Amino acid sequence: MTTRRIRRGAGIAGVLLLAATALTACAEEPGAGGGDPEEATVAFLMPDLASTRYELYDAPLFEAKMKELCGGCTVIYQNADSDAAAQQRQADSAIAEGASVIVLDPVDSKAAAQIVQTAQSQDVKVIAYDRPIPDKPADFYVSFDNKAIGSSIAQSLLDDLDEQGAEGGVLQVNGSPTDAAAQLIKAGIDEAVEASGRQELAEYDTPDWQPEKAQQWVAGQITKFDGDIAGVIAANDGTGGGAIAAFKAAGAPVPPVTGNDAELTAVQRIINGDQYNTISKPIKTVAEAAAEVAWQMVQGEEPEPTTTLFDTPSQLFEPTVVTQENLKEVIFGPDGVLDPAEVCAGEYAAGCRTLGIES
Repeated sequence: MTTRRIRRGAGIAGVLLLAATALTACAEEPGAGGGDPEEATVAFLMPDLASTRYELYDAPLFEAKMKELCGGCTVIYQNADSDAAAQQRQADSAIAEGASVIVLDPVDSKAAAQIVQTAQSQDVKVIAYDRPIPDKPADFYVSFDNKAIGSSIAQSLLDDLDEQGAEGGVLQVNGSPTDAAAQLIKAGIDEAVEASGRQELAEYDTPDWQPEKAQQWVAGQITKFDGDIAGVIAANDGTGGGAIAAFKAAGAPVPPVTGNDAELTAVQRIINGDQYNTISKPIKTVAEAAAEVAWQMVQGEEPEPTTTLFDTPSQLFEPTVVTQENLKEVIFGPDGVLDPAEVCAGEYAAGCRTLGIES
């Protein structure tokens, strides 16, 4: 479990004062929890360490934007490391410390309904982040369109298989069964595969998005469907990496494999041809959007949604499929967060040069 507290102009005494302020919120204006918005506390609670994005990008980008918007605010960052009970305790702790807004990426979308209920009962706003909370509407939802992500990565791979004249079916490696966003991705993949007419050989819901579990499952399918696997539609870069590792361990040719999140290692796999695609979801976009919504809520304002999902006012952004063809433009363009020098180090230098990527 990872915990980081970023204090903006408040020491221990300030934290105690904020907690006391939360208890008397009904008597104070303005702000979601009462008191001075410029001294508010906002919690940023992320779900796991299986994906590197939360530590490397989401948390730092959210914290930086909050600092820009509110130099005196306090940001509490915690990562539950795939433990739903731990995330509940982290949320309770944040409320006790005086958080007026919680930005929550749930470990378990069903279990997170209790976090929402507890927070809202104490006049604490909840922003669902990246993953929705269907059973108990949060106050707002900020994410990319997850169903569109599933549809996009699947269609991209299926089109490539058709262009190559590839025979055989596909394996489907889904995300965590407790993640509502994973189920939306899965629905998008299902629609694309069904419309394509290509056979789905087997599918698997990967517990906690663990790459090792995806690898173990794919290893079994390689044995079962020897020579008949034309491609693997994996719901994110971690499960895609696990699938690729399974083929390599079996000494079998690696078929086209999808991904999602544009993690550094996935971009490197695309450069050297091991992974076919990923999804560019500029984390800066959603992290900063969540910070802006949180700041509006802290000031007692109502954020403006662009749509509604699971009865929750929502702001959903469009994903972009990344392959070798557009990797340079998308990953290293104005919205990119990866450093070409880091991506193109060592064994990837030659591939970068081929793709015109300068480090």
